[in-house]
Amino acid sequence: MSFYAAPVARLIEEFEKLPGIGHKTAQRLAFHVLNLPLEKAQSLAAAIVDAKSKTKYCSICSNLTDSDPCGICSSTSRDHSSICVVEDPKDVVAMERTREFKGLYHVLHGSISPMEGIGPEDIKIKELLARVKEGNIREVILATNPNIEGEATAMYISKLLKPLGIKTTRIAHGIPVGGDLEYADEVTLAKALEGRREI
Repeated sequence: MSFYAAPVARLIEEFEKLPGIGHKTAQRLAFHVLNLPLEKAQSLAAAIVDAKSKTKYCSICSNLTDSDPCGICSSTSRDHSSICVVEDPKDVVAMERTREFKGLYHVLHGSISPMEGIGPEDIKIKELLARVKEGNIREVILATNPNIEGEATAMYISKLLKPLGIKTTRIAHGIPVGGDLEYADEVTLAKALEGRREI
């Protein structure tokens, strides 16, 4: 037996389907939406439908976009000789926030994970290889996540790129700025030592 009217129960159920949203948060979100003026609730619903219907993947880099090719791939001010490989469209946003990288991106949409049944053919590796073979690419930067799956994916891609003579680099991992050495785990410290550079 539900304690809520059927439409409210359905709204809570839909919010619970979102990642990281438990029952309590779903309840809070549902009641927040119910307390909105009708036009604001309609605006929220329209924004969701609009984003879902107008957003697609760039045919070049596989990033989310509302135009094809995306703004980054079609930009004349970007360095078209370097590609930064990331796992997810959210990673492009994170890299862009640094304002340091001026090249192009390639979004894999996942990482190799045998435990989850995800192999190289399930992510956008062959599309990356096609881009590298057809273009004037001088460097591929592997910016996959610093976990087992991300490392395996980076190693796999680097082995495929080596015979092509493309400079392949991996982003450094280590101690976060403002972090204390005493709180860093052994793997993070080892990566920080491995990625050290001269100053």
